[in-house]
Amino acid sequence: MNAPASTDRLIADIRHNCDISDARDHGIYSMCTMVLKLRGLYKWEKGLQPWEEPESADLVDWIEAKENFWATIAGQDYRQLAVNGGQLDPLAVEEINAGLDSSLHYGAGFGRSMKVVFFLAEKLAGRIVEGCPVVILGSEQAREMASPFAMAQDGLIIIRREALRFFLWDQVQEVRSSCRNPLRHVLQSYGLLRDGALDQQRFRESLDTIVDQEMDLFIHHEVGEILQSDLPSATLRRIIDRFPGSVLEFVGRAVKDILADTHPQGLLAWVIRERRPSSLSLYLSFFDGLREKLFPELPKAWQRFAIDGDWRHIEAARSACRLRNREVGQRIDEAVRMIGEADDEAILAFFSARILAPLGLAAAKTA
Repeated sequence: MNAPASTDRLIADIRHNCDISDARDHGIYSMCTMVLKLRGLYKWEKGLQPWEEPESADLVDWIEAKENFWATIAGQDYRQLAVNGGQLDPLAVEEINAGLDSSLHYGAGFGRSMKVVFFLAEKLAGRIVEGCPVVILGSEQAREMASPFAMAQDGLIIIRREALRFFLWDQVQEVRSSCRNPLRHVLQSYGLLRDGALDQQRFRESLDTIVDQEMDLFIHHEVGEILQSDLPSATLRRIIDRFPGSVLEFVGRAVKDILADTHPQGLLAWVIRERRPSSLSLYLSFFDGLREKLFPELPKAWQRFAIDGDWRHIEAARSACRLRNREVGQRIDEAVRMIGEADDEAILAFFSARILAPLGLAAAKTA
């Protein structure tokens, strides 16, 4: 059955707002990251699977057309959304969802560097985790290029399953060449290694199973985000408002993530409680240089765990990391309280001396 005209118009308006967001804020990404984001958006628009790659010429032509279109709309205001005969602000999420068919969920909010995120998707399921409501979404009718696969909004945890499928596929493809031990453990636990290499066909066939079995890993990260109070979202927003796209934002986000993951009801506590070695290994396979700086205990604990399977190694690492990063969070809060009281150079100097230098990171600079 075809969607009613009102739904078609709503989808078109949300998609247009997605285009405006991309037109305004695609500059927050490096060139390499933007190409990857656009590649994902192209696949979504064309209905491709994660493993289906576009022809290079087709993708280049599509990107050029997209950028030309952005140039014509970057200065436009976001469209109001027609719901139940009224016109609603596109960020009025609760009111819009109240007027939608119960099979759909609309989302809008601010992501990295305050890029506005919009999406409309079908609801697959809902549940309560650690007292937090969770909604699992499926096929998407509208999305922009950032497309975060997990987020918490007003206490509601949102998991976008399609975006998560693409994320997991791409992450394994990017990391597998380095043969990092945690990732090999994940692949082996799902029977995806053949003669020591990733069996791509088996990975395609198993992707949905892996997504569903590992989804709770990402849900419990968001639980930790909601429950942790050591580095509030309001503090991070003040950093982004004053120093968008800076090392202050990146470190602040990373510390907030680590505090969420090490929360007593967060990701690692769930992994330990449920005895989930595949989930632990998957989490470790996503570790980048900054996370390793903030959480050096975990890779070492994983090496010991891989030998004897003793979860006490992981719990000790979680506890030690949380204690130390709570102190880092307090120093970030001190830096933020300087906003409005000190100039940018003084704030950056404090951040560099009290936060970056102890982590062995480069000093922050003014633009």
